Amino acid sequence: MMKKKKIPILYEDDQIIVCEKPAGMPVQPDHSRDLDVQTRLKHRLYERDLMDEEPWLEAVHRLDRPVGGLMVFARTKEAAASLNRQIVDNRFEKYYQAVVCGSPPAESGTLEDYLLKDGRTNRTLVVPEGTKGARASMLDYELIDQIETGEGMLSWLLIILHTGRHHQIRVQFASRGMPLYGDTKYNPLYQKTKNQYMQIGLYSTRLEFDHPASGERMVFKTEPRGEAFELMDVEAY
Repeated sequence: MMKKKKIPILYEDDQIIVCEKPAGMPVQPDHSRDLDVQTRLKHRLYERDLMDEEPWLEAVHRLDRPVGGLMVFARTKEAAASLNRQIVDNRFEKYYQAVVCGSPPAESGTLEDYLLKDGRTNRTLVVPEGTKGARASMLDYELIDQIETGEGMLSWLLIILHTGRHHQIRVQFASRGMPLYGDTKYNPLYQKTKNQYMQIGLYSTRLEFDHPASGERMVFKTEPRGEAFELMDVEAY
């Protein structure tokens, strides 16, 4: 079982909790039975506030297990509904930083694809438009930095995610020959280590949304963590 990790809280009130999910920790209970972020936060509320029953808490967006970074949890059904509407209306903005193996064709651009999740393998595929069950997917990226290594070029990217599909960032870049650093599912360099945990080069670093009760625009930022970003920092300086 995975070692317990601290979950930093950036903001909390009676409507929402904004936290920084540790890489390698599941968002919600899954087949691994490892401690997950949602359960850990519920326990924290239950014990701190001396509640008589389990608190209500819902993740309004997801991060893949190997991905760390900023997340929002709703503490009421009304808050969850408000945040979900903002996601649908593209008013909930999600920014990531990533390290990919390879070089993008331009310093900035937009990636658009149709993605189809295969539940049997827990993988997602880029498929032709019109494929049954496929969903339109879009993101923007900007190049931050690049370094040359013994295994090839690494590129550090800022990503603005416009849709939140299963494994979207990982699949869209891998399909263009730029798989994420450390990704044992989509990067051929790490296929032999897919049964071992690796820190993936992807981190949720900025969230913007309207507070579900006050309507105030909320902005949260953090710096990316993990082996890939440490490598980029060391090599760049």
